[in-house]
Amino acid sequence: MKKLVSIVMALALILCACSAAFAETTPVKAGFIFLHDENSTYDLNFINAAKAACEKLGIEPILKTGIPEGQECYEAAMDLVDAGCNIVFADSFGHESYMITAAKECPDVQFCHATGTRAHTEGLANFHNAFASIYQGRYLGGIAAGLKLNQLIDEGKITADQAKLGYVGAYTYAEVISGYTSFFLGARSVCPTATMDVSFTGSWYDPSKEEEHAQTLLDNGCVVISEHADSMGAPALCEANNVPFVFYNGSAADACPNTYIVASRINWEPYFEYIINCVANGEAIDTDWTGTLATESVLLTELNEQAAAPGTAEAIEAAKAAMEAGTLHVFDTATFTVNGEALTSYQADVDTDDAYTPDTEVIADGYFHESEFRSAPYFDVQIDGITLLDTAF
Repeated sequence: MKKLVSIVMALALILCACSAAFAETTPVKAGFIFLHDENSTYDLNFINAAKAACEKLGIEPILKTGIPEGQECYEAAMDLVDAGCNIVFADSFGHESYMITAAKECPDVQFCHATGTRAHTEGLANFHNAFASIYQGRYLGGIAAGLKLNQLIDEGKITADQAKLGYVGAYTYAEVISGYTSFFLGARSVCPTATMDVSFTGSWYDPSKEEEHAQTLLDNGCVVISEHADSMGAPALCEANNVPFVFYNGSAADACPNTYIVASRINWEPYFEYIINCVANGEAIDTDWTGTLATESVLLTELNEQAAAPGTAEAIEAAKAAMEAGTLHVFDTATFTVNGEALTSYQADVDTDDAYTPDTEVIADGYFHESEFRSAPYFDVQIDGITLLDTAF
């Protein structure tokens, strides 16, 4: 009888503890602001992650798509607050100042923003930035591109001095520069004669411009293409011209089965789960959060073996293992030069001001420490081997 009473008491204590924990949990309502809609590969990646995280945690998201980088963002954020959201997230760089304004007006709501630079200097308890070390994924994609160059050389389709990559970029922002440079360094790690041309569209999402700039790269002799832009404009052109390409933000295997090799992407689901759980449990959200390979925030899509060079999967896995072990650093200064000279010191703009003043030494231990002093990329160095076809943006 005493044993039965003990068991009943133990169960009662467990139920009380569970009830207390439940009572301490804050109901969460999450609102999301997206620059474009599902037609943009960039925004679709965020949208899918938001839906997956909310479904997993049992909450209903409110999604606002097609919100420009202007006053419309502030208005969308305030609409979400009025709808009862206690987390508001926005996904584009130009949204940041409007999110900060909303955060100042609504101190009881948590505002989270991707790709931004100001959270760690604003001093707001309810405004947060997040990004991921996607330069590692870009580097791995570059390995796939470099091995494809080697295959083209081995098959006699090009000579070693014709191993030219092409890259469609949106703007000359550090985020884009960091991305195309890490991609190039990955390619160079396996194809030492590789060079690269970069053409900028001046837009995050413009299918016709992205196709046009990809055509310019093909006309300039580029034989493998990649991009940091958000439509299928460049991939579709590559498929039509049987030109291999490495994508970003999602797979293009179905649309471009003959030429698509692989893609890198940021997986935002871990971050969304993290911020929702923080609000639910009354815990502080990191001011500046950086996702990594370890948090599964940096991912590669499944390799398209039909287009990839032999040995690509093995080479990518070896490089990934070396990154995780800390023996491979993407921006190892021994692997590139600037105007023919090794880069031994560099002041980056980490604490962003209106003049983008360099303020932080970021080279130590033989490599550029990208995304360690803040989450958003600040690598903006123009290295040898890369030619910019236009720099108006």
